Parts: sequence; structure tokens; C-alpha cells
Amino acid sequence: MIFATVYKQGWTLDEVHWDWFDPSRVDPALLAAVKAAALVEYNAPDYVVYLKRVFHGAVPETIAAIEQWGAEESQHGKALGRYAEMADHSFKLEDAFARFRKGYSPPLFGGDGEAASIRGSRRGEMIARCVVESGTSSYYSAMRDACEEPLLREIAGRIAADEYRHYKLFYDMLNAQPEPDLRFWKKLWIAVSRVRESDDDELAYAYYCANVTIEEEAVKPYYRNTYSRISSANGALIYSRKHIQKMVQMVGKAIGANPHGWLAEIAGSLVWRRLQKNGATA
Repeated sequence: MIFATVYKQGWTLDEVHWDWFDPSRVDPALLAAVKAAALVEYNAPDYVVYLKRVFHGAVPETIAAIEQWGAEESQHGKALGRYAEMADHSFKLEDAFARFRKGYSPPLFGGDGEAASIRGSRRGEMIARCVVESGTSSYYSAMRDACEEPLLREIAGRIAADEYRHYKLFYDMLNAQPEPDLRFWKKLWIAVSRVRESDDDELAYAYYCANVTIEEEAVKPYYRNTYSRISSANGALIYSRKHIQKMVQMVGKAIGANPHGWLAEIAGSLVWRRLQKNGATA
């Protein structure tokens, strides 16, 4: 049995063992995924602004927690970006991120207060955030377990631990809201809708900007469906069944379902089959 190190909250880039880097163990497919993930994580400040608008008027502790979450997400991007720069000297985080931001920005979030949430309520928003953190926690756990390069294994482990804590943060915020609870099918719809949003431009375009150079754009133009498929196939290769089931259980808990019940089992099987199909196209 493999036991993973559990990293404390509040770590800094200076604590990462950068001298552990072993270029002979860099996996090109994992590196491509790392580059794309760096851009997505580094983009957190936009979502901080959005969540602060959703929680306009909330107690200072809630706003501080959102800001801390954003700072940690941005640090994830910096850590992954620094690793990618070490593994591929042609990659520059700031340049790739500037290109990504020029071509992609999150959907426009309008309004003030609770009405600002595109999920319809703060509870709905927190369910969506729990879905995201479930996915990232499982993704970086899978990356850690699949990786043979020691530095990336450490970075992925640190991020996975943070993402699990972020899930707990948003889960606690969900249950702390004074709003009436949502009907189960409404919560399920929000969760499924958020999962489907993973097929939008953010992940696909991040993968494109991270792995296709400006010089290659003319011969490798961006098509969302193409790079969404490539990104999904690349990511699917690192998962094992246990990571998927853990993710589904976390989502199930957030929507009020039994994490170990029949719905979670069926959902886990469906997601696993889809990943295997995606991985087969890599």
C-alpha cells in the first residue's frame, strides 16, 4: 500500500523541494497537462472577484476565506508553471498566460449580491464550487500517484491537499447559508451542469496556449472541439478507478446524496467508462 504525504495548509513556494527535479523522469504527456493546469489555476483572481460579488454583504470572515482560496489557487499556477519552465525551457508561464487571457475570459457575471450567482443562489454556487474542487482534488491526486518524477509528485501532492481543503471550505459555506435548502433534483442539475461546463473553452484553450506555440498557430489553429478532446484524452490517462469514485462521492455528499449509495456507484461507473473512452483516443 502506498501512503501519500499530507501537506499542511499555508505552504509557500520556498518550501517546495525544487532540487528534487529529475529531468530523466519527465513524462511528456504529464508535462502537457501541467502546462495547461498552470494557466487555469493562475486565472483564479477573476473567480475571486466573482465570488466576492456573490457574497456581497457577507461577514468579513467569509470574504477573507474567498481571498485566501484565490491566493492559494494562484500559487498552484505559479508552482506548476515554475515546474513546466524547468522541464521545458521554451515554456514561459507569464507569456502563455497573457496569450490565454487575451483569447479567453470567464463568462460575464453581472449583478450584485446573491442575484450575481449564475447558479441562482449562494447555495447553488457552493454546490458548483464543490463539484470543481472534487474534480481538482481527484485530478491532482491522480497526477501525484501516476507521476514518477519526484518534484512533480510533491507539487501535485501539495495541490491535492489544498483542493480537498477547498472542497471542505465550500461545503461548510454551503451548509452555513440561511437560504432554504434546494430540492434534490435542482442540486443534481447544478452539479451535472457544472460538470458539462468542463467542455467549454477554458480547459481546451488553456491546453492550446500552453502546448501550441505562437509560431505554430498558422498550421495548428485553435478549434475548441479538437483541443477539448485532446485535453480530455491527455487527462484521462492518469486516473485510476479509485480517484473517480472518490470524486463522485464528494459530489454526492455536496448534493445531499449518499456518497456510498447506488447513485454514486452508477455515476462512478459512467464517469469511469467515459474516461476510458477518452483515454483510448489519446
